Amino acid sequence: MRHPVAAPPIPERIRTLAATATPTHVSVTGTDIPACPARGGVDTAGRPVLLVKPGEFLYGTATETLVTVDLVATRDLGGVQRPRGLLKVQGWTQDVPGEEARETAVAIAERCPDDDLLAALDGGTPKLLRLDIGRVIYLTGQESGLLDAGDYLASAPDPFLDTAERLIRHVNEAHREQLVQSMGRLTGENADDAWLWELDRYGATVRMRANELVRLPWPVPLPTRTAFEQAVTCLVCPH
Repeated sequence: MRHPVAAPPIPERIRTLAATATPTHVSVTGTDIPACPARGGVDTAGRPVLLVKPGEFLYGTATETLVTVDLVATRDLGGVQRPRGLLKVQGWTQDVPGEEARETAVAIAERCPDDDLLAALDGGTPKLLRLDIGRVIYLTGQESGLLDAGDYLASAPDPFLDTAERLIRHVNEAHREQLVQSMGRLTGENADDAWLWELDRYGATVRMRANELVRLPWPVPLPTRTAFEQAVTCLVCPH
């Protein structure tokens, strides 16, 4: 008897997490400079992109500076931001090439909007730096470890990432009562504090009381967006 695959491969899982994460701090390796707040986002290749302005310590440094960028992914649960994972991405800074600047800015603005992104593209003083990644250290609610650049960059986020994020917001905002009832039937326990936490082609994760995460794998990895949406509907509103 075949058992369902419970979760995506770790590189895919971390790429998916990175795609929804925001840079919070950056530090320069081998110096006494304290970690500083960071702005920017993550490009379509999974690389952190930093938006830096004159006066900030990275603005005047040479490219190929070894840094660590902290990426934090959160989930809004009833107006409260709950941490989903921390990624520490280590690598070397490099200027975003001019011919790639607009595409890069648009990609990160979709998740991390910032007025200075437009200023950087219009010839203003802010500039965009991205990381030539060396390794990624990850810490989530379920696991921790390290990925080298090859494994991380060779992977891709879950193919239904955008649909998943839309469905999670919709269920948590409009259908929590149905989710609570469904999880109560599935677990046989009080599920009043249930929230939809993560969705991917392999299954769903529900956050229960006391930060407990319950993983519910689909019978098979879902091949299409339609099948994905139907599976979520069946989870929330079983017949």
